[in-house]
Amino acid sequence: MSGRRYAVCVMIAGLTVACAPSVVVNTGETPPRTQTPASSEPTGRVDPNLVDAHAYYMTSDGMKGYYFTTPSGKWSCAILPRSQAGCQAASGSQTMSIPGAPDKVQGPNGPVAPNAIAVNDGGDPGFTWLNRPGFSVKTGKVLVLDFGKTLAAAGFRCNVQEAGISCEDETTQKGFAFSATGYVPHYTPVPG
Repeated sequence: MSGRRYAVCVMIAGLTVACAPSVVVNTGETPPRTQTPASSEPTGRVDPNLVDAHAYYMTSDGMKGYYFTTPSGKWSCAILPRSQAGCQAASGSQTMSIPGAPDKVQGPNGPVAPNAIAVNDGGDPGFTWLNRPGFSVKTGKVLVLDFGKTLAAAGFRCNVQEAGISCEDETTQKGFAFSATGYVPHYTPVPG
């Protein structure tokens, strides 16, 4: 057989073996694990309960923000980009009757009973007075932020739990949590 013909036969035999179905032999041994290299990208804070923030974005009375209501419909809340995040009674001007709330806060025309709780960009959380619509919307359908879900947008995050509502400034990590039974001046994440 000539050298050229032999080379062609060897190549055809190699291709036949390479294209033939392979046989797997199970020896019962566990294959060695290979470690995945660590990512060099920053990971940030991970929250598996995040909702799509874009779905909550709307304009109310000229104020653009991420608006939501609680499953009970009792509270209207919003994240106002790079400004503040907070909640108020859905009825708007109703005062917040929460244990721990001050009797009076500074309103536009002097001391008034608070009707909202908020954390300002770079500031401390606390009770305040908001003119209507405040954290609610005048017109349009506001989405419900379901129990156990977190809305994070524009430097703030808020969540709703059966135990209450919580919001924080992500930069300073200052925030609040409140319910009908009380108020604490710190953010409470959804349990993982």
